[in-house]
Amino acid sequence: MRQPDFFASTASNMRALAATSATGATAPVQSNMQATQATASTGGFGSVFQQVQGEVARFIEQGGGASVPDLTPQGRAYLDKTSPGNVLGAISQGGEIGEVQQQFLSSIKPWTEEAGARLGVAPEIIAAHAALESGWGQRPLRQGGGADTNNLFGIKAGGKWQGEVADALTTEYADGSGSPLKKTERFRSYPDQASAFRDYAQILIDNPRYRAALHTGSDAHAFAQGLARGGYATDPNYASKLGQLASRLQRTAKD
Repeated sequence: MRQPDFFASTASNMRALAATSATGATAPVQSNMQATQATASTGGFGSVFQQVQGEVARFIEQGGGASVPDLTPQGRAYLDKTSPGNVLGAISQGGEIGEVQQQFLSSIKPWTEEAGARLGVAPEIIAAHAALESGWGQRPLRQGGGADTNNLFGIKAGGKWQGEVADALTTEYADGSGSPLKKTERFRSYPDQASAFRDYAQILIDNPRYRAALHTGSDAHAFAQGLARGGYATDPNYASKLGQLASRLQRTAKD
């Protein structure tokens, strides 16, 4: 499945960040980066990069909420630099969702409710999955001419797919090592969002690999784990990302 660039694990992004001139908001980032480099136990750029990457990964896994210690300036800069419009970052520490994100949730609500009823899963969890895969609808898969594929779940076009397709660059993680690789894949294209949600639900229902994700109700982590174990995505942190985002949406809906 398509992986939105939650955070791209590439040293080039960090090098680009470190090379940015220290003006405005970037000045404290550079000074903190230098301080971190000076105190790194193993020294060198690689250890600093791993520290910052690990910090961001833990922040995401813990939901990034008010109960979680905020990122250091270099961690925040890394998250912002590599993940413009990152999914969890769209929800404030107080639980508020931005206007763009709220519009996205409202636009797909009828289909999340329909798919959720078919799958036995809370609609907020389905909405979280669509938000994660599409970046709140802001990073849609597009056909060569620019038309939206309406593929909100990053569903690839296998040999049995008879509909339209679109080629798109995606991030895959090789051999479960956590190392991201950019590659071009073929994805399904739908005439509208309703068709995308119905196909998504049918895939989960028909494929025995995802049986553990079905009828999980409001248990966001059980659904996420069921998808991950079924091989929905190659990102080793996929279940954590989806589970945390879905939990945050559920809490926001209750509030």
